[in-house]
Order: sequence, then C-alpha cells, then structure tokens
Amino acid sequence: MANPVLMPKQGITVESCILTKWSVKVGDKVKVGDLLFSFETDKSSIDYAAEAEGEVLALCCEEGDEVPVLSVVAVLGTKGEDISAFTSSAKAAPKAEEVKAAEPVSAPAKEIPADIKATPVAMPKSGITVESCILTKINVKVGDKVKLGDKIFAYETDKSSFDLEAETEGEILAVFFNEGDEVPVGANVLVIGEHGVDASCFAPSGSAPKAAAEEIKTTPAQTSAPAPEKAQATVKADNGRIFASPRAKHLAEKLGVDLATATPTGPNGRIIERDVREASVNPKVAPAVESVAATKTTANVDVNAYTDEKMSGIRKAIAKNMVLSLSTMAQLTHTLSFDCTNVMEFRKYLKDNAEKLKLPNITVNNIIVFAVSRVLKNHRDLNANLINGDTMRYFEHTNIGIATDTPRGLLVPTLFGADMMSLSEIAAKSKKLSQDAIDGKLSPDLMKGGSFTVSNVGTMGIESFTPVVNPPQTGILGVNTMETRVKLGKNGEIIPYTAMSLSLSYDHRALDGAPASRFLKELKDYLENFSFNLLADSKCI
Repeated sequence: MANPVLMPKQGITVESCILTKWSVKVGDKVKVGDLLFSFETDKSSIDYAAEAEGEVLALCCEEGDEVPVLSVVAVLGTKGEDISAFTSSAKAAPKAEEVKAAEPVSAPAKEIPADIKATPVAMPKSGITVESCILTKINVKVGDKVKLGDKIFAYETDKSSFDLEAETEGEILAVFFNEGDEVPVGANVLVIGEHGVDASCFAPSGSAPKAAAEEIKTTPAQTSAPAPEKAQATVKADNGRIFASPRAKHLAEKLGVDLATATPTGPNGRIIERDVREASVNPKVAPAVESVAATKTTANVDVNAYTDEKMSGIRKAIAKNMVLSLSTMAQLTHTLSFDCTNVMEFRKYLKDNAEKLKLPNITVNNIIVFAVSRVLKNHRDLNANLINGDTMRYFEHTNIGIATDTPRGLLVPTLFGADMMSLSEIAAKSKKLSQDAIDGKLSPDLMKGGSFTVSNVGTMGIESFTPVVNPPQTGILGVNTMETRVKLGKNGEIIPYTAMSLSLSYDHRALDGAPASRFLKELKDYLENFSFNLLADSKCI
C-alpha cells in the first residue's frame, strides 16, 4: 500500500517550510530511518527520515519550494501502485513515470499540443524570496544542438550566481529573452526539441521568441545590447528620468558612479549592474539632458516628484528577519569600551613583518573575531541558538557569522569552527567569505548554521549602535570606531590612549544581564592583553 510523506508541522506558528534538499530520487528503495529530505523553517534546519519502507514512487516538490505543512511531498510504496489519490492534491505533483520530464511552468501564449516534441526550459526558483532573476549569459543560440549537462545559460539572484544545465537533448528552437533581462521565475527562457518544431506556443504571455528558427545567425549576445545611440536616446526619455534596476542604483551609490554616464544594455533601455561596473571603469559622457535639467529654474521643478521602486528580494528577506527578530525576542544591548593600544601595536608588528612571517593582511576585525571565538566558548548561552522559543541548542565550537555589506544588501556568511583556526586562517577565510558574498558567489550552505555574529561598522566612524540579533542566535557583537581618550597615570599624569567600544545585543529569554556583562568583561580583558593570550593559544598566528 502506498504511503504519502507529509511536510511536518514544526511549531504552532509554522505554516510552511522550505524543502532545501532531496536525498532520494524516484525509483530508490528506502528503509525506515533513511534520510529522505531536508527542510528549514524560519528558525531551524531539519532532516526528515523515512517512517516506512518502499520504493520512491513520486517526488511532489522541488528543492527550494515553499511547501505548506501537512501537504504531500513524496509517495512511497510498491512499483506500479496507483498513487493519483496522493499526487492530485499535492503541489506540482508529478506522477512517478513523469518525474524526469521537464514541465513548462511559464504561462504560454497559445495552447500546447499534447504530442509536441519540444521541452521548454523555465527560469528556476532559487529560494522562497526570489521572484525574478537576471539572465546574465546565454551560452546557446537558435539552431544549436545541446546534450545532457551542457550549460545553456547563467543567471543570478539577489544572493548568488548559477549555471543551468540542459536536462534534455535536442536543438534550440527558440530563445525568449536577452542577456541582461530580468526574468520572472517560472517563465520559459528557451525551448529544446526536434528540428522544425514550432515552439511559439511556449512563449511567455505577451512575448514572442527573440529569434525564430530561420534566424540562426542572430545570437542572444548580438541582440542583448542596444546601440549606443539608441541607449542614449532611451536615457533621455521621460523628461530626463534615468531608468535603472534597484540593484544597479545601489551599486552606483556604493561605487560613486553617476548613472547618467552608464550606457544601458538591459531590457527596454534599462541600466543594470554590469552597466554600472562598466561605467566605473569607462565612464561615458553624460547625456545632454543633464545639462538641460541643470538650467531649469526653480519655478519649473516639480517639488512633489518621487519614484516608487519595489524592494529587492534580499531586502524583503532582511526586513522579514529584522521584524521577526525584534518582535519575537526580548533584546537588550550592553556597551563596554577597552584600551586597544595593545591590539594596535600587535597588528603593527604583524603588518611590518608580514612578508617575513608570510602572513595575510590581518585586520582589527580579524583580531576581534579571533578573540570572540575563544572567549565565547566560556559562555555557552551566547554560543547557542534558541529553537522554537523553548529549546537551547549549544554548540561545541564557535561558528561566527561575519556581517558583510554587499551590493545586494546585508549578508552574513558563517566562519565555521573559528575557535580551531589560527589568526591567519581567520583572516584568509573571512576575506574569502566576504568577497564571495559581495560577488554573489556565496553558497547558501555558508549563510546558515552560525552560533554568534560580529558586525563591524566602526570603519564608518560609528561610535555606538544597537545591532539586531540574527535569529535563532542569541547574541551579536557590534564593533564601533576607535576614539582617543585620556586616563590618569600612577602619578596623576594624563595619558592619552586609543579606545574602542563593543556593543553586545542579546536575547534576554536565553540569558540575563549579568552573564552577558561577564562575556563583555572577559572579552575586554582578552583584547587588552591580546598578544599574551594569542601566544598562549594552541592555534597561534
């Protein structure tokens, strides 16, 4: 008898979960206790094991899908059993014999013949918050022959970049988008099938193939970028308003690039990220519309003018996490300063002898992360996750989240096992994590599993702030700027010194003010005697 596998309900407030990974495929034989899939809620990641034996007859969801709790995600049983009663109500439930066939998920413009020998390739959904992706590169053109595993196009979300491989063989019959286009998830990007098949029925609603079968010579690369004259004309449209994607605007602000100097290559004359990067290296002469606008009198200016823009996917995710954090936690912040003279002197020694000691560039933040990773092991309530509001998960090692400012927004990659790393290892691995996050190449696996977070805004001159705890963690350390202060010497003389303050936000449900203060005090003492503590550590420089 066939047995449905349901998405478990993890807590009273959980209405859906993200299916993060399948550990089986259709046709596999499983036993009780075998791992079937992994999923995550807003608070934790969980592995699900089989509770019955049998063959996997159907997988009703894909990795990355948001699945309502108690809905069917898979069916186990004996080969040949009728499982329609389970799959008919499941979300995107394929029958066992149809699981390997690619299904169109875009809205077709025409009715699709049942016997058509063609398969559409849709833009994948890479995460719950992703509503659209940028088609960064098309590796094929109409008329090309592709095989299983060939890379057909590349795309990026707000967090990462991906290559999509062909899951069927055949000829490229149609390509519906150009490089640089922002494509809704589920929309058909291209079609693979037998030569001569009319693939127009797979075109996304309101669009047509960018290249017909007989136009094989026109490649996506050739059609992706408008001519400079056309681009400039587009920039000047709509009374001087410049059309740019939110991510392009954010990157332009970060790099200090005037959008008027960028040549748009995106859809409908829109400026996208790659245009901003190009403008930062090879800026164009600003369109004449800017000089015209500059000559307008105040009387002609619309003081009520504004622009509405949809938040990016990652901005929505950050907003959701911040609201969740502040609405579900009893957060409190303690701030304590320390004399960082010793830290600065030690860093100068490392910098002056970096070549001789073969050291990477070691920053003050690296030193603080090193100190936190050691001190944190003595404060288990801060090296922990609070699960579902009633279970403390204590970590044996310190997995430090490194808050990183990226063009896509705040990301927090995790430095796993920081307590087992030397200072050099922390410096090198932190730099790579942060750079991958900035470049959008960070694996999703490296953005979870943290036990504590360090957020440094001191480089921007911030003297004190209240960092928000990253759930389900119980604490986060804010690193502030350095300041020159004075203290009295033994003989009453005034001695200037360099001070730095640290702001610890913590979940008052998990620990009280006294243990939180003890953590800050021990961290202060560790940093003020840093060189001695470092040499005493088994993992030294």
